Amino acid sequence: MGLVVQKYGGSSVADAEGIKRVAKRIVEAKKNGHQVVVVVSAMGDTTDELIDLAEQVSPMPPGREMDMLLTAGERISMALLAMAIKSLGHEAQSFTGSQAGVITDSSHGKARIIDVTPGRIRTAVDEGNIAIVAGFQGVSQEKKDITTLGRGGSDTTAVALAAALDAEVCEIYTDVDGVFTADPRVVKKARKIDHIGYEDMLELASSGSKVLLHRCVEYARRYDIPIHVRSSFSGLQGTWVGRTQGNEAMEQALISGVAHDTSEAKITVVGVPDKPGEAAAIFRAIAGAEVNIDMVVQNVSAASTGLTDISFTLPKAEGRKAIDALEKLKATVAFESLRYDDQIAKISLVGAGMKTNPGVTATFFEALSRANVNIELISTSEIRISVVTRADDVNEAVRAVHTAFGLDSDSDEAVVYGGTGR
Repeated sequence: MGLVVQKYGGSSVADAEGIKRVAKRIVEAKKNGHQVVVVVSAMGDTTDELIDLAEQVSPMPPGREMDMLLTAGERISMALLAMAIKSLGHEAQSFTGSQAGVITDSSHGKARIIDVTPGRIRTAVDEGNIAIVAGFQGVSQEKKDITTLGRGGSDTTAVALAAALDAEVCEIYTDVDGVFTADPRVVKKARKIDHIGYEDMLELASSGSKVLLHRCVEYARRYDIPIHVRSSFSGLQGTWVGRTQGNEAMEQALISGVAHDTSEAKITVVGVPDKPGEAAAIFRAIAGAEVNIDMVVQNVSAASTGLTDISFTLPKAEGRKAIDALEKLKATVAFESLRYDDQIAKISLVGAGMKTNPGVTATFFEALSRANVNIELISTSEIRISVVTRADDVNEAVRAVHTAFGLDSDSDEAVVYGGTGR
């Protein structure tokens, strides 16, 4: 039996009973002969509560101090989990991200992992201990400041440790039974996927699927770490995420799933002079503000005016930064105005099989038409079609597309044990 890395989300350790249930599952893995390293998130809504508290104290909390504050949530859950394991008669040691050797850059709030040097973790497990690591956090390489990894940071911590420790598998425990063909909170007949390749999972994650985050899957693909997504509330097999090899069991279905995302906004730059360099200047300003953009559409310029409109989507949380950066650019680019819209949603159809099937696009748009859903933006790749619609239409659109591609399950409805799907 080799080393296993297990990650438990906030809903799995939301209270004392949850922590004791997780401790029993960890001890069971240890009894089965595995060396066990556990990565744990903050309890329940602790992180959100800490953010709210900081905003009550300061309208613009410094990034360094926010990271120091937010890492407290994981330190609480890791210590309590270690106590629960010891009460079951097994040795456990808890470690912060910095103690575990998670080295990051200096970008507070969304740091990237540069390296993992898990010497203390390796020593702990070699001595027979269960190592409990606080997810979502690390230490900056240059200033040695505490940092946080941003959304999905605990998943990324787990996969990074699994790679550094040469683990057999990284188990991501959540409050659903695996990866589903759609969000089971929206589509009650969503079907659990038994096996899915890294590429399809990356597209689902980047399109809004909340079970795994894009950074986590990208790290797993880079280091070829198998991920097993499963529920901490049941003993069922979950979803295996890994590399597609020959005729093995990895599913190569026409469509893997339908994802949606309501966390984005749309900015339209109106009346941009249609000449070389103007679009470059706009997106250079956005990049300079460290804002990530998603979908981009430029209209055909009007012959009478020589002006065009450029629209793009971005995270709502970064909308203010983007608007401020573009306002400073107005004198240089001489566009007419800016429009900001945060009442949008993105719906994505994902599947490696669609690149060889010419009927997918037609079926997708016909399903949206029958649901009376209007489309504002369109973006495609070889294995994905994404559209932007009104936020109010998203649930109906997802259900219509899910049904149109025969993804509805004939068996029991999907269960969200903790109520969040995360």
